Amino acid sequence: MATLTFLGHSCWTISDGKHTILIDPFLTGNDLAAAKPESFKKLDAIIVTHGHGDHIGDTAAIAKATGALIVSNFEIANFFGAQGLTAHPLHIGGGRQFDFGHVKLTIAHHGSSGPNGEYLGSPAGVVLNLGGKKIYHAGDTGLFLDMKLIGEMYGPLDAALLPIGDNFTMGIDDAVKAVEFLRPKVAVPMHYKTFPPIDVDPSQFVAKVNASGGKAVLVDPGKSIEV
Repeated sequence: MATLTFLGHSCWTISDGKHTILIDPFLTGNDLAAAKPESFKKLDAIIVTHGHGDHIGDTAAIAKATGALIVSNFEIANFFGAQGLTAHPLHIGGGRQFDFGHVKLTIAHHGSSGPNGEYLGSPAGVVLNLGGKKIYHAGDTGLFLDMKLIGEMYGPLDAALLPIGDNFTMGIDDAVKAVEFLRPKVAVPMHYKTFPPIDVDPSQFVAKVNASGGKAVLVDPGKSIEV
């Protein structure tokens, strides 16, 4: 069993009781965040999907405090390595078995510039296998047909965490189609309401997925779901 805790925007902790992984820790500057950087005492890894500030967020501070390994694309790993942090580089289509579980990067259609506009490689989604559970975190992305391959090759997915906010990523209807492609056991919306351009109602996504024969649930910031 794995416990997925939503911390707001695209930030999650995923734990199997032995290991805990943090993804895209945008907490400082996020009024909807359900945790603070200093609240993390022990982490195995921090996975960063791309270079934008609302995903890199507090990675450096949390990694320094916890000793967590940073896992991301080659450019982001080098970005943090230059700051004296321990990072492991992956790239799109590549995966690696770590002590805590397996991480594979998938494509995502988005951007990945850094805090000062520097090039930080390609954006990515993540398939995390932790404690025998497979969780897909889509990162920031538009809808793409190869989501079918993600569901077929790396599934069955126990959960899919999908952006729904529109404007910068998939909107609700595209995210519903993504669920059809991925066929996860449960889909959970993220990347909404943080900023005015992405202020959408996540309950509409949940209703549309459930009406179409899939399963979706809403997880409020600070709350968890077990898969």
